[in-house]
Amino acid sequence: MADFINEHWRAILVHNSLADFEALWRHKAEWFEEPNHRRGGWSGVSRCELELPDSEGGGRRAIFLKRQENHKARLWTHPLRGAPTFLREFHRIQYYRAHGIPTLEPVYFAMRKVGRDERAILITEELTSFVSMEECAQRWLKLGAPERSERLRILEAVATLLRDMHVHHIRHNCFFPKHVLVRANSDGSVEARVIDLEKSRLHPFKTACAIRDLYSLASKSQMWSRSDRLWFFKSYLRIERLTPYAKWLWRAVAERVIRKGRIAPAMTFITTRASVTE
Repeated sequence: MADFINEHWRAILVHNSLADFEALWRHKAEWFEEPNHRRGGWSGVSRCELELPDSEGGGRRAIFLKRQENHKARLWTHPLRGAPTFLREFHRIQYYRAHGIPTLEPVYFAMRKVGRDERAILITEELTSFVSMEECAQRWLKLGAPERSERLRILEAVATLLRDMHVHHIRHNCFFPKHVLVRANSDGSVEARVIDLEKSRLHPFKTACAIRDLYSLASKSQMWSRSDRLWFFKSYLRIERLTPYAKWLWRAVAERVIRKGRIAPAMTFITTRASVTE
């Protein structure tokens, strides 16, 4: 496929002498995450700050430069030899954005074959001022949770994001708090974005999407109070009171969490029929 360059970033890449594959591949940058050696190759991520040209107002902007070699997975378009995993991630980013799902902004993507080696580069813009739900929880545990009104704005933004994904039959498959980023704005609004899209899939049934992704979120969200969990669940379904379907879905998620041994029954969404009365 042809190289992709985000037109909003082309001048910035040119200004930093990073507008072609070879320059990006050779660029010296510390690892933000240690390279992952598996699938017969390796894949690593670096955080880089790029200088803005004067036409962009000067200053700097940060990107995540992801490089990999012989790190492949079988895709339906490449069923035998496989293709770089970044190709699948790039396609997912494009799909999410095309359907209005807030996620990463792609800056650059390209692949090269060098001898027997297959290389790929994917660049995304750093999400400035966003923090993961996991980081939020750590802050709340250390400093105390914010007022409930603030917590609910955060939860509503995440619930809206997840609902919009499922409306478009997108199942994330790893919807953990560390992959959900939020940003509180000065006007009181909250934005939410989802990252790590590589394992996302389209699924014909929205209920299957809900069970899987709500399970992922619930299994890593012990810090949420039961009332906040219930409020989030209602916000996700856009209901004021639990319907028979909502109660069934809630129990299905709870049973999956217990069956997988993620958290103790007392920490799940629902543990008894009597508890589903709100």
